[in-house]
Amino acid sequence: MKIISYSLSLAFLIVLLQIATGCNNKENSEKEMSAPKAEKKDTTLTIHGHSRVDPYYWLRDRENPEVIAYLESENEYTDNLLAHTNELQDSLFEEMKGRIKERDQSAPIKSNGYWYYSRYEENKEYPIYCRKKETLESEEEIILDANKMAEGHEYFNVAGLEVSPNNKLLAFGADTVSRRLYTLYIKNLETGELLPVTVANTSPGYAWADDNENIFYTSKNTETLLSEKVYRHNINEQNDELVYEEKDQSFYIGVYREKTGEYIIIWNSSTTTSDYHLLKSNNPEGEFKQFTKRTPGHEYNIFPDQDKFWIISNKDALNFKLMSTSQIGSDIDQWNTEVSHRKDVLLENMEVFEDHLVFEERYNGLTHLKVRNKKTKKEYEIKFDENAYITGIGSNDVYDTDVLRFYYSSLTTPFSHFDYNVETNERTLIKQQEVVGEYSKENYETERISIKSRDGVEIPVSLVYKKGYKKNGNGPLLLYGYGSYGNTIDPYFGSARLSLLDRGFCFAIAHVRGSQLKGREWYEEGKMFKKQNTFNDFVDVAKGLIEEKYTSPEHLYAMGGSAGGLLMGTVINQAPELFNGVVAAVPFVDVVTTMLDESIPLTTNEFDEWGNPKNKDSYEYMLSYSPYDQVKRQDYPNLLVTTGLHDSQVQYWEPAKWVAKLRDYKTDKNLLLLKTNMEAGHGGASGRFESLKETALEYAFLLDLENKSL
Repeated sequence: MKIISYSLSLAFLIVLLQIATGCNNKENSEKEMSAPKAEKKDTTLTIHGHSRVDPYYWLRDRENPEVIAYLESENEYTDNLLAHTNELQDSLFEEMKGRIKERDQSAPIKSNGYWYYSRYEENKEYPIYCRKKETLESEEEIILDANKMAEGHEYFNVAGLEVSPNNKLLAFGADTVSRRLYTLYIKNLETGELLPVTVANTSPGYAWADDNENIFYTSKNTETLLSEKVYRHNINEQNDELVYEEKDQSFYIGVYREKTGEYIIIWNSSTTTSDYHLLKSNNPEGEFKQFTKRTPGHEYNIFPDQDKFWIISNKDALNFKLMSTSQIGSDIDQWNTEVSHRKDVLLENMEVFEDHLVFEERYNGLTHLKVRNKKTKKEYEIKFDENAYITGIGSNDVYDTDVLRFYYSSLTTPFSHFDYNVETNERTLIKQQEVVGEYSKENYETERISIKSRDGVEIPVSLVYKKGYKKNGNGPLLLYGYGSYGNTIDPYFGSARLSLLDRGFCFAIAHVRGSQLKGREWYEEGKMFKKQNTFNDFVDVAKGLIEEKYTSPEHLYAMGGSAGGLLMGTVINQAPELFNGVVAAVPFVDVVTTMLDESIPLTTNEFDEWGNPKNKDSYEYMLSYSPYDQVKRQDYPNLLVTTGLHDSQVQYWEPAKWVAKLRDYKTDKNLLLLKTNMEAGHGGASGRFESLKETALEYAFLLDLENKSL
């Protein structure tokens, strides 16, 4: 017995030693694992008599095993250095997932005699698309279960669902790679069978003709990913007919069936110019007619009505005006002006009903909804109480109705869908995003403040924090920004964000120039040769928040993705001392090299946003801020960079090259981490909950930095 007892005691001590040693080894491995070093293979790039040496150009080859090995070594390094946050990541993931109602349903939308909606079931990642005939009390019909189609795929996305006019066929696109190349499928809703013919490499936008046999789709170039051609596909024939080809590579194109059902419309749009071609839906084999001559710099949208077309146009109107015409093919000078241009009001969108028009306008930094009676021309605005919010026109497929569907949200109000009777002003809440748990908006505060940029322009900032947040300079604050393409980041609700707010963070959005928050001029002042304004605005907002004691450099963090990642890359080159940590998601950081290579997806569409570096003045200006080219020998903040191997918008090699160069140049010992999703693209992981793991990683990175700074 003594021998047995002694053996057990010895074994117990050995186990304790192993546990202790294991912990120490884990800590040591996190500290001692050396950062990956990408091999330098110099490539000289010369234009305009100027040469740049790019040692990491070789990382562009996705098929090269060395490239994959490097990306995987970066992933291993990131996993190792953040291993001590694994428990926190798991906790954050479960916490964020726990706020989402697993068995949930979207707001139902009425269209052509059916109510359409999608719903989720417990423990399933993808939506189930359903409909009910005539009333919501009718029997449910499942038209597509994305969970079944996703089986066997690491990534899956379904989009562009379009039901034929006779309600018997469903067209939809499916992407299993995350390159935004969708395969067109057609499903017989009566038998449940998929038709045998599919079409690869399409955009997820399809338009049925009245005959329920012909459907129009847009095909994409598999190298540049540009949408270039529109085809007519007859479900009873093998060969598709080309009906339109876009020759100008600066244009995106697509096709849709408009609300009244009278027309099938091909849209063409560059950054600065619009174009449309129309075909009667009852004449699928006819010829598309151009709405008006394509004019450089003329941007417009068309909205067919019973006897006319409403047009939102920027002709002699920076913030757009409302025009109309009754004829296809008429000259712009023949159009009628219905609502004149207003310097302080941006006309963004509209909806057409039988007796009313509804306008989506932006002024004072907020979106407003305005209702207009067609006959009396009397107008009124739908009012909201909060000082910062997002609202907009929702899905309205019914023409002869007095009910408008719109959405609303704020930094503390979950996304809500309302039906609004434009005659009685009665507002009915149809669906509000449910936050599972004990969420109460009364526990949080929002603010809308302005901070002056260096040129005297007031930059709006939206903030949200949990009550009790102290403005003494010691509070952690995450500053978010984007500022490109006229895309406005409005103050919307995010349930995942609560995991930061509940841990003491303030979340702020810097509404920098390059968006359209304060009208079209706000966009024009943040693009092309005025792009530096975007970066200055963000830096000056950061400084202003520090001066106002919302935070301090030791507790200030920044985040942005895609073009917002460009923003992150530039500001940490120009003002690295302001931030303790930065998250750059799928960042566009190799601006000049990418924009010089027209074989890279979507490059040619961007010339009017950034400039064409084949022109010397554009080259020099873009080079002056390009994050990759302007990396310096200086201290940088802690940095987490994320990308996707199959990213269709910003190629993975941009962040990979950037991180490699930063490793070589930076003079600090701060974290520099690259995480590549080897299965996903620009939007990250697919599925309802999988993407939360990426958010959990980002939040754990920030929370861990903040914990170390205390």
